[in-house]
Amino acid sequence: MAEQRIILELGAGADLHGRDYTKAAKRAVEDAMRHSSLSIMRELAIDPATMRVEITIGVAEPDKVDKDAVAAVLPYGTKVVTVVHGGVTADGMGGPGDTVIAAAGVSAFVDIPEGKWRLA
Repeated sequence: MAEQRIILELGAGADLHGRDYTKAAKRAVEDAMRHSSLSIMRELAIDPATMRVEITIGVAEPDKVDKDAVAAVLPYGTKVVTVVHGGVTADGMGGPGDTVIAAAGVSAFVDIPEGKWRLA
C-alpha cells in the first residue's frame, strides 16, 4: 500500500467580536470540510479512522490557538495541527482589532490498497 493525499480543502473562519483565535480556526476547518465529501472511503472500503489528517491554520497570533480544540472539529483520523502566522485582524463592532480571521488548509492521507486505486 502507498499513502496518498485524497483531499486538500481550504477554508476561512472568523470571530467577529471576541478576538478568539481558536474559535476562528475551528470555523475555518469547519468551512473547509463543508466543501468536501470523502465518498472514496466507502467505495474502497477504507476505515476513515485510518486517515492521517494535516491541518494548517494561519492566524495573526499563532500561540493563541488551542490545537487540541481545532483537531477535535474533525471526526476521523490521526490529526496533526500546525499553526502559522497569517490570517487577518480587523476592526469590528467591539473596538480596534477585535475581529480575527483564520485561514485553514486540511489535507487527508490514506493508504490505498495496491491495485485498487491509483492517484497520479
